[in-house]
Amino acid sequence: MGRGSSNCTEGRRCADLAAGRLCLGSTPRGAGPGAQRSPAAGCQTSSVLSLRQRCSAGLVGKLALNEIIMDKYMKRLAKFDPDNTGYISTEKFRTLLQRHGSELDPHKLEVLLALADSNSEGRICYQDFVNLMSNKRSNSFRQAILQGNRRLCSKALLEETGLSLSQRLIRHVAYETLPREIDRKWYYDSYTCCPPPWFMITITIVEVAFFLYNGVVLDRFVLQVSHPLYLKNALLYHPQLRAQAWRYLTYIFMHAGIEHLGLNVVLQLLVGVPLEMVHGAARISFVYVAGVVAGSLAVSVADMTAPVVGSSGGVYALVSAHLANIVMNWSGMKCQFKLLRMAVALICMSFEFGRAVWLRFHPSAYPPCPHPSFMAHLGGVMVGVTLGVIILRNYEQRLQDQTLWWIFLSIYVIFVLFAIFWNIFAYSLLDLKLPPPP
Repeated sequence: MGRGSSNCTEGRRCADLAAGRLCLGSTPRGAGPGAQRSPAAGCQTSSVLSLRQRCSAGLVGKLALNEIIMDKYMKRLAKFDPDNTGYISTEKFRTLLQRHGSELDPHKLEVLLALADSNSEGRICYQDFVNLMSNKRSNSFRQAILQGNRRLCSKALLEETGLSLSQRLIRHVAYETLPREIDRKWYYDSYTCCPPPWFMITITIVEVAFFLYNGVVLDRFVLQVSHPLYLKNALLYHPQLRAQAWRYLTYIFMHAGIEHLGLNVVLQLLVGVPLEMVHGAARISFVYVAGVVAGSLAVSVADMTAPVVGSSGGVYALVSAHLANIVMNWSGMKCQFKLLRMAVALICMSFEFGRAVWLRFHPSAYPPCPHPSFMAHLGGVMVGVTLGVIILRNYEQRLQDQTLWWIFLSIYVIFVLFAIFWNIFAYSLLDLKLPPPP
């Protein structure tokens, strides 16, 4: 069944809900005799009544209010669709918005007007309205909104006044990370800080805790890597111990010194936390962990005799993805002093990379084991400008619908598989002289 047919079916179901012919959680029309109705599901009227009671008691938030408003609008939409087609003409839809638009959030109203303005068929599907009110967007729906929004002379989010501190913070994050005004308004309306950006904060706390612990144990906080006991830690990656698979991930909790940790922590908090607030922990943690794994595998392939420490692989994946996204959407990004800030970020990244290169080729204090490799930085950058950019460019979109996502993901998987086989066979075939195990 095609996508249009699916939307039409959903639209008719929405029409049934609006007209009261179908209860929430009930068996749809046309379902077989074996179809079951959820015992916990109630009828639409009782569900809405419960929501209203909870709302008046202060027990529900923006999501429940949207459901109440959507219930009202669905009943109004049904009046304009007596034949139960699942559609309403754009002219009647605009009339409905003019009469009752004050009940909606201003930005939601603006997006609905953009939806009506973008429609060339002269009709709106109920399902599009449901998707918008429930903050669900398909790629084609998003493109339609963008097309319609270009025709509207709307007030920019940046021009709004009287915002609270938290609202200004959310607006600031939106302008820091999103290139399109319609996406910024969508994020501003839908963000609830639940859950908070826990991944980047948690990973940072753990990294700092491990560093402080090692500093106390080694009695050294600068250039910890030069201490004779440093390489004995079970977390860092060492070429002689590459069969211990956890080391390809846990090396991020070990840093060469406070100068190494400090820059990584600053970058992952200043860049990673806003990105996680916008794109969510799942996507940002994927980019971060993919950069970490690519970093250690890159070292095992290209710098086979060196250990590796630090979270630079994950940090460089996030930062390079963010910078590449800014460059690719330069005119749309409205963050202040973006050229200066990009220059500062590149200088910081170059400084850290230069420090790593210098340390790698500096004579080791405890030969024959060399200092940690810098290849993890490059592995992270490659993940950032491929997988990372695709994720950041597709805010609130299904990645599986993006061709480039599958191409870059396939390349990444091929690289991982190649590196695994390389680690199993190449070391013995090349007869490398590896440093002794710590």
